[in-house]
Amino acid sequence: MLQKCEGIVIRRTDYGESNKIITIYTREWGKIGAMARGASKPKSRLSAVTQLFYYGYFLVQTSSGLGTMQQGETVNSMRSIREDIFSTAYASYIVELLDKSVEDKKSNPYLFELLYQTLNYINEGYDAEILKFIFEMKMLQVNGLSPTLDQCSISGHTEGEFAFSLREGGFICHRCYGKDPYHIKMSPVAVKLLRLFYYFDLSRLGNISIKPETKKELQRVIDAYYEEYSGLQLKSKKFLNQMDQMKDKF
Repeated sequence: MLQKCEGIVIRRTDYGESNKIITIYTREWGKIGAMARGASKPKSRLSAVTQLFYYGYFLVQTSSGLGTMQQGETVNSMRSIREDIFSTAYASYIVELLDKSVEDKKSNPYLFELLYQTLNYINEGYDAEILKFIFEMKMLQVNGLSPTLDQCSISGHTEGEFAFSLREGGFICHRCYGKDPYHIKMSPVAVKLLRLFYYFDLSRLGNISIKPETKKELQRVIDAYYEEYSGLQLKSKKFLNQMDQMKDKF
């Protein structure tokens, strides 16, 4: 059956000499795979519409297994992302995190909007590192994880200074620091931002500016939490870390 869907290309795999298997995250059906025959040929009409991060409408011949892509119609090619190595690194990590976090053919329109908004902001030149933090925090619930960020994980206090405890799975207040000697110290700004990124609506994003040292705090906590609880191994993470080190040198 020939069906039309709205989607974003999140993975491409070479198949044979000139074909590609394209993974698309769609609004209607969630994550699907489709064979794009001849897409590796420069003159193929599928060459442009199967680029990573491409957002458009796809005509797919569906079946119980892998579908076949017939054509695509551009909404936003996300070209600016692919023209910048740093944007590409962050966006690649974001789509891989989504890919590894969701099962095939499970529709989630909220998640589709989150992915689109995140990539669109990166494409428009917003700070990709901040968008990565927000996306990571939003993806925790998708992975069945819910850190305690609205109060102390131990005492329930909502006032005071806070640090992050991996053992307790969330914030602990200064009164409870002694109960986890391995807690990660955080500045009040980083505490506020971590909480904000988890709860707020991405469509309301303004121009957020974060100091490099605060970014490092956020990175440390989010990385540690994912490592401890998610079980995800992402290839793009290594590349992203190399990019971050490169960026620090400039």
